[in-house]
Amino acid sequence: MPSLEFKTFRYKRRNDVEKFSDNVCRCLLSQQAPVLQSLSLSINLCDEISLDCDIGILLGVAFGLHVRELKLHVSFWKYYSGNLFRFPRILYNSQTLESLELNQQILIDVPFPVGLKSLRTLHLKGVRYKDDESVVNLLSGCSHLENLEVIQCPKSDVKTFTIDVPSLQRLIIRDTGEVVYVIKAPSLKYLEVVGKIAFGSILIGNPPELEEAYLNTYSKIYDYTLRSFTSVKRLCLVSYSPITYPTGTIFYRLVYLELPSMTQDWLNLLTFMLNASPKLQVLKLTVQYWSQNEKVGVKWSQPKNVPECLLLHLETFVWKGYIKIQQEEKEVAKYILRNANRLKRATFSVKGLNSDERIKIVKELESVVRASKSSCQLCLLE
Repeated sequence: MPSLEFKTFRYKRRNDVEKFSDNVCRCLLSQQAPVLQSLSLSINLCDEISLDCDIGILLGVAFGLHVRELKLHVSFWKYYSGNLFRFPRILYNSQTLESLELNQQILIDVPFPVGLKSLRTLHLKGVRYKDDESVVNLLSGCSHLENLEVIQCPKSDVKTFTIDVPSLQRLIIRDTGEVVYVIKAPSLKYLEVVGKIAFGSILIGNPPELEEAYLNTYSKIYDYTLRSFTSVKRLCLVSYSPITYPTGTIFYRLVYLELPSMTQDWLNLLTFMLNASPKLQVLKLTVQYWSQNEKVGVKWSQPKNVPECLLLHLETFVWKGYIKIQQEEKEVAKYILRNANRLKRATFSVKGLNSDERIKIVKELESVVRASKSSCQLCLLE
């Protein structure tokens, strides 16, 4: 069996941990497969039990079997008890490990550069770090790392999280906003940032190969942050706070844009993005139902000139949550339908409306489509 998974649940006694360790070791040592493809260990303990030695032995046996994928989840009953499992330093030099996931109350203490030359995927989920240098030493030793996921615990030990990985292609960050991120990843293709993280604390260049970015934050997004994404092709931008627009910036590769309505000025953000995205082909707008009462006074300033993307490139237009929008938002929808010369398909969600209300919306939108220069297909999404 090349893939093995072991779980414990709330061991209270030291003897229980020893039995678990013996059983797992016995199973691993009887392994007949030439390579241990995958090992998953999930251990839940009371706060008084120390398990560094036992888990260290298990991991040592697994690494001796040339394990390719390792998932380790360690948790104590009281999350803030201070108990942590120190991941063995000697295992940071595996030549065969390709995927590593460390979860919860695990301490990353790396006082020297490591040698995980085969590692392609790394997940750090809620783990603790000895210091900033441990992060640098860990990532600098992953010379072929392509996928990195970082989920910070509520009280992070790191002040500056430096990600200097030239080979990195996919990066996911979930944080509460207490850490500064310095990202040097020229090969990055996908970036996802979620949480209360302040985008002013993310220092990233303009990755030339960036294909897709998903930004979801409660904090303000500044103009210099958006300038870091001018090379992106697909962008989803969710902000619960105002966004300052980088005047003169052009998203010269952007073909897909998704904008949910989270703030009163979201329509002006839409206007800015239309003007700044000359090659845009797909536009998806989402009105959040829970935010309807918070969008009182939504204002929209019609562009002085029709954006280039509407005249030449936009082919798909989707509006989710169209059933309860304000008059200003209706005018935006009509403006896009009227001026998108290459539009092939426009989809509007009408879930929750009765038949009379649907007919009214269809007639209103169809009259705008007929008046445009496009041969657009109008669709209703249930």
